[in-house]
Amino acid sequence: MVEVVNSDQHLPDCGSILVIHEVMHGCGRLHEQISFYGHSLEVLMNLNLLDPKLIVIAVGAILIIAVLIRMYVQKRRRTTTGLRQRFGPEYQRAVLQNGSELKAEAKLADRVERVQRLHIRELDPMERERFTKQWESVQSRFVDSPKGAVIEADDLVSSLMKTRGYPVADFEQRAADVSVDHPRVVENYRFAHDIALRIGRDEATTEGLRTAMIHYRSLFEDLVHVPSTIDKKEVA
Repeated sequence: MVEVVNSDQHLPDCGSILVIHEVMHGCGRLHEQISFYGHSLEVLMNLNLLDPKLIVIAVGAILIIAVLIRMYVQKRRRTTTGLRQRFGPEYQRAVLQNGSELKAEAKLADRVERVQRLHIRELDPMERERFTKQWESVQSRFVDSPKGAVIEADDLVSSLMKTRGYPVADFEQRAADVSVDHPRVVENYRFAHDIALRIGRDEATTEGLRTAMIHYRSLFEDLVHVPSTIDKKEVA
C-alpha cells in the first residue's frame, strides 16, 4: 500500500518564513550600522592624521579673526567716546531719533563729513562788529516788542549762519550742521525757532518769548565768537 505524502508537509509554514525574513532584515541593518561606524572611524582617523601645516593655518586664521574682532570693538569704543565728547546732549538725541547707537553714530559721522565740505569760515573783524551791533539793536527792542524782537533774532541768526557758510534753506538740516561745531547750543536753537514759529499762530507766551531770546543770544554768541570784553546785556 502506497502511502500518499502531502507535499505541504515539506514546505515551511508561514511562521517560519516570517522568522527567516526578520533575521535577514536584521542582518541587513546590522551590516548598514557596521558600515556607518566603520566610515565614521575612518573619518576620525583621517582627521587625526591631518597635515600639521593645515592645523597651523587653521589656528592662524582663528587668531587673525580674533584680532580683527578685537580691533573692531576697540575702534567702535573710540568712535563712541569721541562722538559723545564732541556732540554732548546731541548724541543722546540722535540715539533716540535713530533707535540705536550704531545708526546714530553713522548719522553724526555724516554730519561731520558734510560740514567739512561746507568750508565754514570765521567772521572778519568788520563783520563781527556789524553783527554785534545788529544783535544789540534787536535785543533793545525786546521790552517794547517781544514778538518782533524774537522774529528779528531768528532772521539775524540765519543771516549770520549764511555769512559764515552754512546753508539755511532747511531748518532741520541747518540745526544738524550747527550741531557739529556748536553742539551745546543747538537744542536752544531748536527751542527758540519753535517759539518763533508759534508767534505766527499766536501761541507764544511771554515766558516762552523771553526764553527764546535768551537761547538765540547763546547761539549768536557761539557763532559770532563775541570777545569777552564786550558787555553782554541781559534780556529784560
